[in-house]
Amino acid sequence: MKEILQDFTAAELQALVAEYGEPSYRAGQLYRGLMRGKRISEISELSKAFKGKLLERFEDEPVRIRETFTSSDGTEKYLFELADGNIVEGVLMSYKYGRTQCVSTQVGCRMNCAFCASGLNGLLRNLTAGEILSQILIVNAKFGGTAEKRAVTNVVLMGSGEPLDNYANTVQFLRNVTAEGGICISARNISLSTCGLVPKMYELAREGIPVNLTVSLHSPSDEERQRIMPVAKAYSIDEILKACEYYFERTGRRYIFEYSLIAGENSDARHAQMLIQLLRGKPCHVNLIRLNAVKEKNLQGITEKEAYRFLGLLEKGGLSATLRRQIGADIGGACGQLRAGYLDGKNS
Repeated sequence: MKEILQDFTAAELQALVAEYGEPSYRAGQLYRGLMRGKRISEISELSKAFKGKLLERFEDEPVRIRETFTSSDGTEKYLFELADGNIVEGVLMSYKYGRTQCVSTQVGCRMNCAFCASGLNGLLRNLTAGEILSQILIVNAKFGGTAEKRAVTNVVLMGSGEPLDNYANTVQFLRNVTAEGGICISARNISLSTCGLVPKMYELAREGIPVNLTVSLHSPSDEERQRIMPVAKAYSIDEILKACEYYFERTGRRYIFEYSLIAGENSDARHAQMLIQLLRGKPCHVNLIRLNAVKEKNLQGITEKEAYRFLGLLEKGGLSATLRRQIGADIGGACGQLRAGYLDGKNS
């Protein structure tokens, strides 16, 4: 596979243009073209000779939309094909305030959480910063957005993969996607979801990129959490809470806990009371999720009535909490489901 030009910063493109003996203004033309979601071959301001040289070294189309699925609620889910033929997925959700895109950071995942389809085939490789960014650039362009007037307004790193397990590329992506002169999405409009890789949470707090930190908690008990999240054997809930507090101190951003409601595992009144005792008084929010069942994982969600009962207990106990609107269930809305279905069909 060739290099990914979308990995480069604006300053690095300046150096690249000089390396090829092109005038400095070519860097701006190149950067603007890439930020508008164009392939190298489509940037009309560049000479044919220069584009030819670039294409000898760089992928013309590092990421493309292989297939689009549209839910009855308007949610779009994409199968993205990478230049090496690997597949990742993403989701575009429309809200009153704009469009939020969920992106992948790895091909597969090695965290192997019991409720998630992303790790069914293990981790194949990390995505580069440019491959993560390209998912946004092509969807933004699909809806007529530009770098100056974005169609994609918010980003969540919550697709296939654990972002902090691909730390260097994820941080470079965050720097590139928030850079002035590029697509320039504010860090406050970006959420990064982690299963709780504590050392990397501390590192992220020191990066100076105040994204919204979201932690997959899914149980108020270490013992029970270990049954559904293998990473819990390495990092306790207490360690996660200390890392979250440090993140709040460094960034001023309250942290969010994702909590998938699983029948028979973490969704009764006892769990609600434990969660209240654990989190009450902390600068955090609990985002309850009705589980999108993954057939290979043999876990089931709870009813809407039961979910609202659990939410009511948390609110009565003084926690800030919401129940996430269930979207995209009819198109494999949970992380990794669409890719897993595609791979099953390909191998059958």
